[in-house]
Amino acid sequence: MSTWLFDLGNTRLKFAPLADDGDIGPVQGTAHGDGGFDAGWLDALPARIDVAIVASVAAPALRAILLDALAARGARVQLAQTLPALDGLRIAYADPARLGVDRFLALLAAQADGVSTLVVGVGTALTVDLIDDAGRHLGGRIAPSPSLMREALHRRVAQLPPSGGAYAEFAADTEDALVSGCEGAALGLVERSRTEAHARLGAMPRLLLHGGGAAALRARLPGAHWRSDLVLHGLARWYRAIGSARREA
Repeated sequence: MSTWLFDLGNTRLKFAPLADDGDIGPVQGTAHGDGGFDAGWLDALPARIDVAIVASVAAPALRAILLDALAARGARVQLAQTLPALDGLRIAYADPARLGVDRFLALLAAQADGVSTLVVGVGTALTVDLIDDAGRHLGGRIAPSPSLMREALHRRVAQLPPSGGAYAEFAADTEDALVSGCEGAALGLVERSRTEAHARLGAMPRLLLHGGGAAALRARLPGAHWRSDLVLHGLARWYRAIGSARREA
């Protein structure tokens, strides 16, 4: 049976086959915009898909394009949803619908290791979430990512470039100062979150980074671990856990 995982984020679609043993195959991706996905993305998919497990935080119109493409391949689609508790993870939100499914799945993947973890996602937004070693989600933060900060500054002040520059603690050029300030703001938020998490837990949690923008911060966060496809791994675990719960019902 052909089973595929799809992570539809705010700027990219990532997808991978799911093997019978639960492992994820090669991950592929494509960018998207208001009009749809980059040309040629469908060529990476097989002509027939039996089951498609989809996590989406993108606009409904874009999600519809993806679902139509999957339906054309005969796929039985399952849309992942945030749940109050699943497979040992218990979220802090009183209303599960208010916790983005991408954050939920990243937490689900991280919780599988059974250690307290500060999970930091760097995409369009910067998200920080804390779980303890018992699988309790203790809450989190949401802020603009460094790339979104740069884009926002450029929209308001056109002469400030939206990209470029090299990080420095005290920059001597505007482009360098921009990247240093925006990345520095993200680093400061992560470090403060790590300090507060240490105080709350009585021990320093593991720092786990994921998302397309995480690589730029990783080198300046000592001891950080990086898993670029954390949401897809969480999606695979969601599918296994949901299937197990249905079989036991």
